[in-house]
Amino acid sequence: MSRIGRLPIAVPAGVTVTIDENNLVTVKGPKGTLTQQVNKNITVKQEGAEILVTRPDDKKENRAMHGLYRALIANMVKGVTEGFAVTLEMVGTGYRAAAEENGKKLNINIGFSHPVIIDAPENITFETPVQTKMVIKGIDKQQVGNLAADIRAIRKPEPYLGKGIKYENEVIRRKEGKSGKK
Repeated sequence: MSRIGRLPIAVPAGVTVTIDENNLVTVKGPKGTLTQQVNKNITVKQEGAEILVTRPDDKKENRAMHGLYRALIANMVKGVTEGFAVTLEMVGTGYRAAAEENGKKLNINIGFSHPVIIDAPENITFETPVQTKMVIKGIDKQQVGNLAADIRAIRKPEPYLGKGIKYENEVIRRKEGKSGKK
């Protein structure tokens, strides 16, 4: 049995989960609504304040889908209650970011001849607590992570000076440079 798939998902108060006959799971909460189409082989049942995800047999495909869909539904429940956030840091002289229009736009000055302006997709907001930090918040974990990766790809941290955009806890492995070769 899948170690992740067998665990029940606790549904907190204020969150409603509806399961369609076509295995379409909809989670509504205080922060918004998320939907996920579940594979036809996986069974999703709600029993009281818990959601149970089961599989019909131990075929390799069903074992893989069991843990996957349980994790996706758990992330949906967490997203509509607490939300997700990814923090990015900018390292470099003159690098700065500013959230504009109530967090719907992000203006980044990262050493190019022009500022980079990013529009937030639906259900995503930007915050800049400090000029060199950006916080991306949203209810969909995948969407938040993809947007953070896209922003990081604008100027990846380089290994000699460590300049660029990096995740908050990311450790950049530094290289020594020409003078270290002697």
